[in-house]
Amino acid sequence: MTAPLTSPLLGALDGYWDGRFQPRPSAPRIDVHDPATGAVIARVPTHGADEARLAVDSAARALASPLDRAARGRVLAAIEASLLEHRDALATILTTENGKPLAEARGEIEYAAGFFRDAATHLDALAPVTLAARPRGLTWQVHHRPAGVAALITPWNFPIGMLAKKLAGAIAAGCPSVVKPSELTPLSCIAWFTLLDGLGLPPGFVNLVFGDAPAIGAVFCSHPAVRVVSFTGSTAVGRLLAAQAAPNFKRLSLELGGNAPFLVFDDADVDLAVDALLTNKFRCGGQTCVCANRVYVGSGVADRFVDAVAARVRALVVGHGLDEGVAVGPLIDHKGVAKVTDHVRDAVARGARIVTGGVPAGGAFFPPTVLTGVTSEMRCANEETFGPVVAITAFDDEEAMVEAADATPYGLAAYVFTRDAAKAERVVARLHFGHVGVNTGSGPTPEAPFGGFRTSGVGREGGLEGVLEFIELQTVPHG
Repeated sequence: MTAPLTSPLLGALDGYWDGRFQPRPSAPRIDVHDPATGAVIARVPTHGADEARLAVDSAARALASPLDRAARGRVLAAIEASLLEHRDALATILTTENGKPLAEARGEIEYAAGFFRDAATHLDALAPVTLAARPRGLTWQVHHRPAGVAALITPWNFPIGMLAKKLAGAIAAGCPSVVKPSELTPLSCIAWFTLLDGLGLPPGFVNLVFGDAPAIGAVFCSHPAVRVVSFTGSTAVGRLLAAQAAPNFKRLSLELGGNAPFLVFDDADVDLAVDALLTNKFRCGGQTCVCANRVYVGSGVADRFVDAVAARVRALVVGHGLDEGVAVGPLIDHKGVAKVTDHVRDAVARGARIVTGGVPAGGAFFPPTVLTGVTSEMRCANEETFGPVVAITAFDDEEAMVEAADATPYGLAAYVFTRDAAKAERVVARLHFGHVGVNTGSGPTPEAPFGGFRTSGVGREGGLEGVLEFIELQTVPHG
């Protein structure tokens, strides 16, 4: 079934380098689907190593004429304004290829704009610094130089938001970029590049390729002009990129997999915790690295918590993200459905109980599901389910709850609910996660650094720290 997606922002379904869209009429095509219907909504060319090298070379030429900080500020402001102006058009494209509800997609565009707004506030911090001391009788200056070409590899779950986190930092630092989005959701990125093309940026300052991920990634990791590789995705791919980039000593910024615990102590505000869980867990249908994957609840409030969560989950409307009132859209594809189905079946086979949901709904849809009696041996406790499943474990021993929450090789996000401020402080200090919400299910914000501990990655996005990922410091003594 084919139902082409039309939009003024999708006039050219091509890659972009040297300041213009680059047709590849003879290249094999990638089918882009609407996950809610299965329809093919677009076909885009498959790029490989040749196109990746052309895009990197284009960026390298742009690096030879770097933008000063004032010019970068103007670019950041223009991109922010453009995103907000075209929010609804971008959100419609995003929802159609990703499946998330339209209100979420609009929120993602606004979230993305925030990274450009915040990055602009850090430009003054990149001014040359003259040391107050005069070691060896010399004047010492420290300059913040663009590290080089930045390769930005983004996932399908937040096609605009995840790119904004990277691109805003790269632009603020003065680094030309080559963007490689997921082949599952290239249209949002193409639409955004249509807007970027109209902003009068220097040719080569932003570039776009998509298609053969291994071939493109290999070019990013081997090309001498690329000095920063920023990737959001699985830990397995992160390891591969790290190995490929190591011989060339490239800087890596990796936001990788998660296994987020959500701790509700007996003294927690249960209603607050339920509200936070529902907002946190079902964003993008549970397909986020920061959503609660393991929910640990004190036995004193467990029954009340489960009943309240189940009642709210049953009321969630599932459907096409463009339809009014839909709260949960489809999963990205049938592979996603298969994984969620396997996790639920495995949990039930090992003794978990389905409170609500649990049965595939057809196509790429899976109903919001609540499981209780989850144990550490189950797949849903050890792997990211990446779907709309709330996996709940009741605990009597608070010490055991904290130990279980931290017993994972991942360390991206965690959440703690308690009315006891001292307890919250103690628990947070014992959780080896880069982001720990206390009495909130909030994920990252543009103004603060975000990234993982352990196998959830290295580097940070957002805040000044996200800009510094793309900066090299140059020390210059003057006689």
